[in-house]
Amino acid sequence: MDLESPRCIFRGMSSETPLPGYCGAAAGHPFHGPYHDRDYGFPLRDDSLLFERLVLEINQAGLAWLTILKKREGFTRAYHGFDVQRVAGYGTHDRARLLGDARIIRNRLKVDAAISNAGVVLHLREEFGSFAGWLDHHHPLPKDEWVRLFRKTFRFTGGEITGEFLISTGYLPGAHVPECPVYDVIVKLGPPWMQTG
Repeated sequence: MDLESPRCIFRGMSSETPLPGYCGAAAGHPFHGPYHDRDYGFPLRDDSLLFERLVLEINQAGLAWLTILKKREGFTRAYHGFDVQRVAGYGTHDRARLLGDARIIRNRLKVDAAISNAGVVLHLREEFGSFAGWLDHHHPLPKDEWVRLFRKTFRFTGGEITGEFLISTGYLPGAHVPECPVYDVIVKLGPPWMQTG
């Protein structure tokens, strides 16, 4: 897939008809634009990418999403490319390293949640083959049931975090308005929210 295509289409849109919501606000922005055009709402299958999105959504709690996007590369380096097995094995030294790393959000609860949730993903792999396999097993669910399931399964996952994680990974609709060119790109990929069973 050509990941540059959505951005090129988006950049060529008429400014006379601005899009509502995130689709309109992200246009041309140095951080929101690339995330909107290449990541947000695109279906994910890889455990590292799903885990990255979960960690980023957890870290966004109480902060602006722009703060997280600016620190995204720092998160990737600090969490060893979001290698689930490696993060699950983090010990006291790694916790201290993360809490001292200015490239990320240095919040003990969020750091502990990332490490704990990596361990959860390893357990999900044993039963379902992958993080995506676990998500697929429970799909489709209404948002409130997803929230209950995430709260029971993961740490630091309330309603907003769970909802944004599922929208951003294609399990719930709502990432893009239908008028947005990226919407059509995502529809062609057949995200889980389009599949009802």
